Amino acid sequence: MRLFRILKKPITTEKTSNLSLVSNTYVFEIASDATKVDVKKAIIELYGVEVASVNVLHTREKFKYGKKKWMQIRKRSSKKAYVTLKDSKAKIDFSIIK
Repeated sequence: MRLFRILKKPITTEKTSNLSLVSNTYVFEIASDATKVDVKKAIIELYGVEVASVNVLHTREKFKYGKKKWMQIRKRSSKKAYVTLKDSKAKIDFSIIK
C-alpha cells in the first residue's frame, strides 16, 4: 500500500491540538484497510520520527434529520489513528514531508 494512501489527512481540532501538546499524540484519518503496522511505517517514512504506539479507532456512520422529516443527513464512517511519539521533544510538522 502506498504511503500517501494510508495517511489521508491529519485531524486538527481543539482536542487533538491539546493532545499533541500534553501527551505528544497526533491524530490522522487513515484508509479503511490500513493496519497499525502500515500507519507506523508511513509515519516513520514520511515524517522521520520514532513512533511509540498507534491506536486505531473506527467511527460509525451517523444519521441526522434535517428541517423536514424526510431530509436525512449522513456523516460518513471513517477510521482514525492516534499516534504517540517516543521522544517527548519530537514534533511533527505537517507542512514538511521528509
